[in-house]
Amino acid sequence: MKRIPLHITGLSIALCSVLLGCQRPATEATTPASAEPAATAATPAPAPAETTKAPPTDLEQLANRLVTQSAAVKEGEVVLISGRMQDAELMEDLAVNVRKVGAFPLVIYTSDRMAKRMFFDVPDKYDSQVDALDMALVNLADVNIAIANGMTENLFEGADPKRMAARGKAGEGVGQAALKNNVRLVEVGNNLYPTPWRAERYGMAADELANTFWNGINIDYSELQTRGEQVKAALAAGNEIHITNPNGTDLKMSVKGRKVLVSDGIISEADLKAGGPAVSVYLPAGEVYTTPVPGSAEGKVVHTRSFYRGKQIDNLTLTISGGKVTAMTGSGPGYADLKAEYDAVDDARKDMLGFVDLGINPNVKLSTSSSVGTWVPAGTVTVGTGTNTWAGGDNSVAYGATIFLPGSTVTLDGKPIIENGVLKI
Repeated sequence: MKRIPLHITGLSIALCSVLLGCQRPATEATTPASAEPAATAATPAPAPAETTKAPPTDLEQLANRLVTQSAAVKEGEVVLISGRMQDAELMEDLAVNVRKVGAFPLVIYTSDRMAKRMFFDVPDKYDSQVDALDMALVNLADVNIAIANGMTENLFEGADPKRMAARGKAGEGVGQAALKNNVRLVEVGNNLYPTPWRAERYGMAADELANTFWNGINIDYSELQTRGEQVKAALAAGNEIHITNPNGTDLKMSVKGRKVLVSDGIISEADLKAGGPAVSVYLPAGEVYTTPVPGSAEGKVVHTRSFYRGKQIDNLTLTISGGKVTAMTGSGPGYADLKAEYDAVDDARKDMLGFVDLGINPNVKLSTSSSVGTWVPAGTVTVGTGTNTWAGGDNSVAYGATIFLPGSTVTLDGKPIIENGVLKI
């Protein structure tokens, strides 16, 4: 899914996966659920003829790896492949590699322009309409490979928060059906897809971000599997997690007995057997995540700097008591719009602390001067509210906050497992 620094974004699960919806909250330029059509063309539009720049990595090799390892595609399966024109070559390579194993690809093209029009040009009377084609595809597909490459950060500037809330609610059932049907999800992007605006947010040159992204994608997944199992075992055997950060974050929660999941780049046989959220991977991979014991979370979470549709938010602070958000404060030009979106969601489940996520990928490194964060760098910490079915929880509300906490210290039953942003396991 597409993610940038914290923002309460929910309601946009569609951009992570045009058809099936992401299982965790989006964290960047938001697209209202069902804003994009389920299928718009049998093949993606070709890249402009003047595009001669060499691919950033061996796309054929990557496509083969995604199909055979990450998604574990098998003969006879139906595979959905979605993305934008910028990744037409990769989508085509994916489709060919799907057929090479005897499976059947459906390539779906979308664009920022179309996504925007599907919201602003469609009458609001259809906002609560459940997408019948999405639901049909959920019941048809075995695998969903989504390239999360939104190019415009403020695409939905001016969108009515109430309309977004209605679309999010209408799409909740589609995501639930995907989990129930064990539709495998491989998302390529994970808040790191190289774009000029994202490079600026991370304080990196565009080429530097691109190198970081592809290095993270091309890591040896067996290394991530080993590290992921080590961190998973530690969390599964523990009880209390305590997260602190120099920005004022101080949060405790119990994870005793909770399911622990790993996104290590490969959907293994064990993952296939487990089903549900275990058959999703987010690339670049490298995350271990779990959900808190309901009602156990206490403290506060502070995001020093985040952005809402390109507008800066400073010191967004969530007060957590009894496992849920009891107060929210913040400042900066983006805060009022974010708060309006939050208030428009009339569902108490949006307030529940949903998950804690630990990054384990050593190939992904952000600038030390960056005040924002992302999911996968080794030693990073992410927490969030609202939807958490993707992390093994039972909160399916189509809304959530994702808060990245780079430089944090985390203790598990008093023992440091992350110290000042450095993974100790």
